[in-house]
Amino acid sequence: MVTYVTRRLLQGILVLFGISFISFGAMFLSGDPTALMINEQWTQGQIDEFRHRMGFDRPWPVQYVDFLSHAVRGDFGTSLRTTEPAFALVMQRMPATLELTFAAMLFSTIGAIPLGIISAVKRNTLPDYVSMSFAILGQAIPLFWLGILMIQLFGLELRWLPISGRGTIKHLIMPAVALGTFSLACNARLVRSSLLEALGQPYIVTARSKGLAERTVIIRHALRNALIPVVIVMGLQLGSLLGGAIITETIFAWPGVGRLTVNSIYNRDFPVVQASVTLLAAIFVVTNIAVDIACAYLDPRIRLEAD
Repeated sequence: MVTYVTRRLLQGILVLFGISFISFGAMFLSGDPTALMINEQWTQGQIDEFRHRMGFDRPWPVQYVDFLSHAVRGDFGTSLRTTEPAFALVMQRMPATLELTFAAMLFSTIGAIPLGIISAVKRNTLPDYVSMSFAILGQAIPLFWLGILMIQLFGLELRWLPISGRGTIKHLIMPAVALGTFSLACNARLVRSSLLEALGQPYIVTARSKGLAERTVIIRHALRNALIPVVIVMGLQLGSLLGGAIITETIFAWPGVGRLTVNSIYNRDFPVVQASVTLLAAIFVVTNIAVDIACAYLDPRIRLEAD
């Protein structure tokens, strides 16, 4: 187990190194990034002073090493718009993004597991058809379109929920549902297929032959093994939820990192963009490592194959 965990940690560090390289190098795709951060009113002296202050007059490898050495200490530079530390700006918005992401994941989990179980237990019946039709529809609807429809119906027409901002549980409902619908649909189908596969295994036949109640057979025996691939996929979906939060936060004016990133891109505030991308990627990597360790604990065959 120690070898497996160590290997996953090293892989995570390598991924973070690659992400930092890409996020830093993206500034230079169009040439000198100074041209993207200034306006036509600047004099040549101001441009030269700004280029020197940002370090853009040094060789690219030197700039990257300097950026990396500061980034590992939480220093991503200063916002070009507010002159505040970029890391502090992102961390101020991070609670809102995590709140939205985990609310969406909670909604997805609570909805997907019962739907998947009902669909598997009632296979090829009306509940199965209804559940899977809902799952297919949930995967087909674009996030931005679903969000706009919810705003129009529940916010403007019925006036049940606020259409923007953050503050109460009512503000969280529509963004969380919009963000978590795709994951709910995907997980429901995965729970169904995994549970159907588990119900066909010999140990299920043995459990039933012992006279155990069907609910006990499904929950204590079949579902535990069926949830292993679901846990893995849910961990991977965290990255999709964090990425989708950018769209969701923009639609519902949710004051999170996603909206901050979009505004920073419009304002050419690259230090804030770099800090946002790196921190969101770090959360994604750490979560995946935690999921892998949890799955290795649930299923010893995983760590034995890795070792």
